[in-house]
Amino acid sequence: ILVAFVVIGANLAAIPETFATIVRSAFGLEPALGGILGAAIQWGVKRGIYSNEAGQGTAPIAAATAEVNHPVKQGLVQAFSVYVDTWLVCTATALMILVTGSYNIIGPDGAALVENLPDTEAGAAFTQNAIDSLLPGFGSAFVAIALLLFAFTTLLAYYYYTESNLVYLFKSGPARKRATQIVRILFLALTFYGTIKSAKLAWAMGDVGVGLMAWINLVAIILLSPHVFRCLKDFETQSKTGKDPSFDPQAANLPKATFWKR
Repeated sequence: ILVAFVVIGANLAAIPETFATIVRSAFGLEPALGGILGAAIQWGVKRGIYSNEAGQGTAPIAAATAEVNHPVKQGLVQAFSVYVDTWLVCTATALMILVTGSYNIIGPDGAALVENLPDTEAGAAFTQNAIDSLLPGFGSAFVAIALLLFAFTTLLAYYYYTESNLVYLFKSGPARKRATQIVRILFLALTFYGTIKSAKLAWAMGDVGVGLMAWINLVAIILLSPHVFRCLKDFETQSKTGKDPSFDPQAANLPKATFWKR
């Protein structure tokens, strides 16, 4: 975030025109790009889902480990993280790329509509070039280290999600142990496979996986929404009286929330 702000700060004069370009492009008003509005929306949705995990059903697995005295407190933290991830981190990265002109635009037919960086594939290279425009030679190393940390923590998180699901699905010790061993081998194999195949294939597989998770999770959200609203109402009622909200399943009309009884 700091590096992005430094690059943006050095190109402050370009900010107004950059926002104007974003708005024109978003509504198909940019003459050169008007024909790819549908493709741009599709690309934005596919990549936007990755930015904060909202709606996938994975973040609640990590959120459930938090020590709070009311579930809505952690729910509000999770909601706030969407603003941090997408509005702050992603917007800062996008502005850094746009104000420095470090991008290409490829049409649906594969032809280049804008080619500021010849022979450069879309992705991390855009960010590297944006940083290099202000700090020559620094961008490649910095982004490489950042990606290493992002990838490593993402793998840790997704493995944790996977094992959490196994614990829920397999109640007996021996069956759970066998399933865990199989998943660990499979996880390592897929991680290695991803390193030797193209980024395009990895993104395509990720899109399919995330899409499946989102569709399943949307059904779960619809089914659970009445319980969520009861929790929120209980939280707001206690907050209005000046209390530090504390969750009581009976008072919130959620008697099956047995974990909170314990």
